[in-house]
Amino acid sequence: MQGNLPPEAQEKLEELQDLQETAQQVATQKQQAETQLAEAESALDALEDIDEDTGMYRQVGELLVESDYDEAYDDLEEKVDNLEVRVESLDKQEERVQEQFEELQQELQQMLGGGGGGGAGGPSPNVGPGGD
Repeated sequence: MQGNLPPEAQEKLEELQDLQETAQQVATQKQQAETQLAEAESALDALEDIDEDTGMYRQVGELLVESDYDEAYDDLEEKVDNLEVRVESLDKQEERVQEQFEELQQELQQMLGGGGGGGAGGPSPNVGPGGD
């Protein structure tokens, strides 16, 4: 199928495939960041319900290290802020990739003969009139 495409269309198709991979990577990163954000917000909420004099520990690599309330709260607050920025950034990146994907898809469809039914799935088997 792809061997029959003009070089420009083949190049656009490869760009579409690259963008699709990028979109999947961004979506995965965004999902991970959203999960981390939810966990950090949950920990921050739990920390707000704890008495400030309570002894607490935080994990540093394989170790648990004693931490005071203010330090733990500040660290979690900073982590939440950073993750919110990361999720927002990934959201915007996801939108840009989607827009680029749609633009490329339209360009490819125009190259292959307009807004016909085949789309990016390939050209129609009816190449010309006649047949045999």
